[in-house]
Amino acid sequence: MGTMGKQNLARRVAVPAAAVAMVLGLAACEGGDSESKGDGKAADSAPKAMSRADAGKALNAAYKNTSEAKSAKVKMTMSMPEGTPGGGDMEMSGVMGWDPTVLDMTMSGSALQESDPTAPTSSRVIMDGDVMYVDMGAEAAKETDGRRWMKMDLGDLAEQMEKSGEAGGGEMAKAMTGGLENMNQDPAQQIALLMESPNLKHVGPAKVGGEETQHYKGTLSLKEMLDANTAFDTLPEKDRKELVEAMETSGLEGYQTQLWVNDDDLPVKMDVTMETPEGDVRIVQTFSDYGAAAKVEAPAEKDTLDFMDLLKELEGMGAGA
Repeated sequence: MGTMGKQNLARRVAVPAAAVAMVLGLAACEGGDSESKGDGKAADSAPKAMSRADAGKALNAAYKNTSEAKSAKVKMTMSMPEGTPGGGDMEMSGVMGWDPTVLDMTMSGSALQESDPTAPTSSRVIMDGDVMYVDMGAEAAKETDGRRWMKMDLGDLAEQMEKSGEAGGGEMAKAMTGGLENMNQDPAQQIALLMESPNLKHVGPAKVGGEETQHYKGTLSLKEMLDANTAFDTLPEKDRKELVEAMETSGLEGYQTQLWVNDDDLPVKMDVTMETPEGDVRIVQTFSDYGAAAKVEAPAEKDTLDFMDLLKELEGMGAGA
């Protein structure tokens, strides 16, 4: 396969991989240290408008129950500003587990073809621990001796990110591993962040997909998010400084989070908007079947192509991915 073909493969898997990285990295960036108290059950009859203290108690119950569930079926939509890498819309559906981290999702949408118009209109992504597999499609398999799955070890990519810092493969590694240092997180961590919002508000009852829910919302600036996130305190000073600088350089201004919680104190819907200079990045997730089996089966080795090997080949050719 020539340089151009390898570059196309790298670009083809970058968008779905970066989308997964953003979803998981979002939870990592939002990771709090909220301690669950009580029995994980909110008041049976919620008032029309809860006080901030009562809203915090209700979200604490949701935090505990979501943490204990460890998995759920998920549908989500992601919208990124046009003109940015991976810009456009994307839909994802499948199952996600967060203790341990596993994921099996199918993606579709205009963002998949943003950098490569010949890319498939849908793609499947499997994740087991810190190893991700992206289905490149039948056409790509014709160029790779039948190996249609790209394997990406995010640990190896993070190491590459540290070593490189140059144009080409290292930059792609940075794009796909940014914010994943604390990746083994779960939707409960997003609830934890919402609980830290200084303007947390109980909006009121609402029906979502036929379910009775309570609607909450709040915002955090980048500084407030960093101050609230005790996970950052566990990082070495050098790593923490670099991560904060990267987030500031990205232009991220803050988060707006909306959450709908059902009578079982479990999230039914979550709507997170990240404000950036290029425009808003919005991720809307709906959850169901908490505790659903979240076992994944990795593709056979003979059916996979290692992304690290591809990057090394491209760097050896002097070509940026």
